[in-house]
Amino acid sequence: MKMRFLKWFLAGGCALLTSCAIITVNVYFPEKAVKEAYKSLDDMLLKKSGEKGATEEKQPPAEEQKAPETKPQSRLFDELPSLSLVSVAHADDSNYADNLAIELSGNDAVLKAYDEMRQRLPKLTALYETGAVGLTSQGLVLVRDKTKVTPQDEALVKAENASRKTVVLNMAKAILKLNKQKESKAAMDQVMGKAAATYADTKREEAKPGWWIQLPNGRWVQK
Repeated sequence: MKMRFLKWFLAGGCALLTSCAIITVNVYFPEKAVKEAYKSLDDMLLKKSGEKGATEEKQPPAEEQKAPETKPQSRLFDELPSLSLVSVAHADDSNYADNLAIELSGNDAVLKAYDEMRQRLPKLTALYETGAVGLTSQGLVLVRDKTKVTPQDEALVKAENASRKTVVLNMAKAILKLNKQKESKAAMDQVMGKAAATYADTKREEAKPGWWIQLPNGRWVQK
């Protein structure tokens, strides 16, 4: 009887240890590559398109314009033949950034988010410059001075944050995909925080002098 109890006890202990091992998740997170992927997406889907109207008058005559639509995509889409690398876990950071950017640039939800952010960019920039809004430590936009915003501005901020969350969420999913890991709650919880913090770091670097930004320690400063 004692031996049978001991066997049950040992079996239960092994099962418990096994379950703990399954729950423990350690996701590879190449911060440098993720930041570079965010910057590439901004350059390709946000900034370049936003600058198109400003540079339209300086375009050469029609006969000199060979294929302008491919210019903003040159760095990323030159890598399209290597899409098979997306399935390779723990790729070198030099390839990881491009693979992440390619993965997200083919995501309809991300493309829609960037299209909406591009349309809001002029108005959002004006709000940053007046000090009405600031950039949080999670990369979101926060109204800092309600006397300087209208209900329409607040709606714009809410919509902007929804778009940014879409980008960060899909970045986390892309990281798990490249790592060949399932989108479990434990894995997503681990990656989402890092993906948001890296997104915020990227946006802080892009912020212009005078804009309000929140540091990782929670303190607000003007850049």
